[in-house]
Amino acid sequence: MLKLYIGNKNYSSWSMRPWVLMTQAGIAFEEVMVRFDGFTPDSQFKHTLANLSPAGKVPVLQDGALAVWDTLAIAETLAEMFPDKHLWPRDPAARAHARSICAEMHSGFMGLRSNCPMSIEAHLPEQGALIWRDKPAVRADVAHLVHMWRDLLQAHGGPMLFGEFSIADAYFAPVCMRLKTYALPVPDAITAYVDRVCALPGVKAWIDGALAEHDFLDFEEPYRLHR
Repeated sequence: MLKLYIGNKNYSSWSMRPWVLMTQAGIAFEEVMVRFDGFTPDSQFKHTLANLSPAGKVPVLQDGALAVWDTLAIAETLAEMFPDKHLWPRDPAARAHARSICAEMHSGFMGLRSNCPMSIEAHLPEQGALIWRDKPAVRADVAHLVHMWRDLLQAHGGPMLFGEFSIADAYFAPVCMRLKTYALPVPDAITAYVDRVCALPGVKAWIDGALAEHDFLDFEEPYRLHR
């Protein structure tokens, strides 16, 4: 059986993507959670991953002796392994578009990602209001997301970005978590999409797991002293 190594569900946005993708698509796998105790070379986290991935990061997908790391590589590998699941959109043009926006999320939106770290359990509207006021990069990233999502939902008729659930929705699920945690202002149509993503069984299962952790890590929580 496939194994997926992940970090804390409350914090690990990178881990969330393939876990949600596989769970929502009905792909069986064994979950191995590697707690974020720190990221120094002597941390247990780094020791655990040392023999799995040269990157020393999660997520890692293991299939026997094969290890695949990086979320895009994992997504592409899963799409090849399970072509019947149609993890990418079926239409070639839509598929190319989906790959493009996932790659953009993979390497971009640094204003939102750096200023609004994922913490699913937290509710930080006051901090979000200050971030929104003081961080133009966050406002620019959210405006770009709104434009992107609105156009895709209109073009494909919803309920997901390309009609049916795809890798793209799994890829942007952590962004949905950030929008909710920090209560960042978005139009009603975008809020409705976020709510639909959160209601997906695969996403809801991840959220439930995050809420059940009760593991406060101060280095992942720049805006709180305790949980």
